[in-house]
Amino acid sequence: MNFVSHFKNKTVLVTGNTGFKGSWLSLWLNLMGAKVIGVSKDIPTIPSHYKLNNKFYLKNEKFDLSNKKLITKIIKNSKPDYIFHLGAQAIVLESYNDPYATYLSNTVGTLNILESLKESNHKCTAILITSDKCYENIDKKVNYKEKDRLGGLDPYSSSKASAELIIRSYYESYFKTKSSNVRICSARAGNVMGGGDWAKHRIVPDCMKSWSEGKKVIIRNAKSTRPWQHVLEPLSGYLTLAKSLSKDQNLNGEAFNFGPNSSSSHTVKELVDNLSLYYPGSESKVILDKNKRYEANLLSLNCLKAKKLLNWSSKINFKNTAKMTSQWYETYYNSSPNNAYKLSLEQIERYIALLDR
Repeated sequence: MNFVSHFKNKTVLVTGNTGFKGSWLSLWLNLMGAKVIGVSKDIPTIPSHYKLNNKFYLKNEKFDLSNKKLITKIIKNSKPDYIFHLGAQAIVLESYNDPYATYLSNTVGTLNILESLKESNHKCTAILITSDKCYENIDKKVNYKEKDRLGGLDPYSSSKASAELIIRSYYESYFKTKSSNVRICSARAGNVMGGGDWAKHRIVPDCMKSWSEGKKVIIRNAKSTRPWQHVLEPLSGYLTLAKSLSKDQNLNGEAFNFGPNSSSSHTVKELVDNLSLYYPGSESKVILDKNKRYEANLLSLNCLKAKKLLNWSSKINFKNTAKMTSQWYETYYNSSPNNAYKLSLEQIERYIALLDR
């Protein structure tokens, strides 16, 4: 799948570009010759994947997406050909600590992007990323489809479900009309991992931080099952969707799931065991977490729609996902950050080769 010829010399706005997924997407776009504009409130973690190389941006703005005036100014002045909206508060446990900030970021931030696009009304393709947690989770072994009911018992999940409702409303009210030059889709992905994630309350960063210091990892939710996928997988889905949406009006307003194959659903304990294979000296210990907040134990996506309409599917199996992730951190901590950055480029290039194959 040749992204290079499509995104080369295009102006692309990436919100949340300093975050884990946003920094990988920005790097990939830059490799393809896109003119990348970044918008982010701050650098969410130290260290960060973003800090390894951030000199390629056409513009790199720092402000909160709840500031409608500023995001409107950026969109109207730069008139991006594409927008990938990833800016969000992305941690479930943090949403319990500060629900107001979570709703402001995840719901109002999305609203401001949509309102700014409505006002600008220039030719633009926008992919608005929410989460697999936007679905009303019934804690059963169900692969959620795009038409399934939205909901959420925690602030993070409900903020993402709210964002989806707003996206749908703006499509039906404004972007569905013949006078609109804007095309939008929402994209839903789940638990991603890969090099350069240092967010709090996430199992992979917890492992890598501990192992780099020679400490044992404490596993609190060992039996929780997740459909693990490498960060490049959903990003390839977003890029595929953006390219397809720009050419096919019939995709306008649709939602798409981008998840791994069903065989990639494994417990947290299985994930840690596989990560440890590629990080020398790693150890872990399972304990019972008596203060656990609610978080769904079962959550996986049905991605047949993406396969049928976009010809997209997952390419990396669970074992290779763990291998790529662990080897990246091992390079960062035991070789150098610069070599880890080079490995990011190599992993993107190898993934592109998989797509072309």
